[in-house]
Amino acid sequence: MNVEALTPAPFARRPFRRSHQKFVPNVSGCYVLTTNTEIVLYVGLAVDLRRRMGEHLDTPAKVAETPLGRAIWFHWLPTPDTNKVERTWMNTYIQAEGALPLLNRVYSPTHT
Repeated sequence: MNVEALTPAPFARRPFRRSHQKFVPNVSGCYVLTTNTEIVLYVGLAVDLRRRMGEHLDTPAKVAETPLGRAIWFHWLPTPDTNKVERTWMNTYIQAEGALPLLNRVYSPTHT
């Protein structure tokens, strides 16, 4: 599934690289890791988007090549309602693809 199918749409994106982490705000929000062609690999939420991007950059599975491609973009949407937006994005992905995004391991659609 392509990131453009997500509603509400992510607000911004930066390359998923340490040198671009400083451009991601220190705010709560939801985010998506995508390939160069913007295929969704991971959906998540964070209290601090910048810190969370750094944590993913330190996670070997998140920076490794996958069958769909490598994570190249970090898209985000600042929002105080992270649980609702993440659930919406995950449910949209599951409805379109029939499974979790490739790099997501666990998801509870009723988690709050």
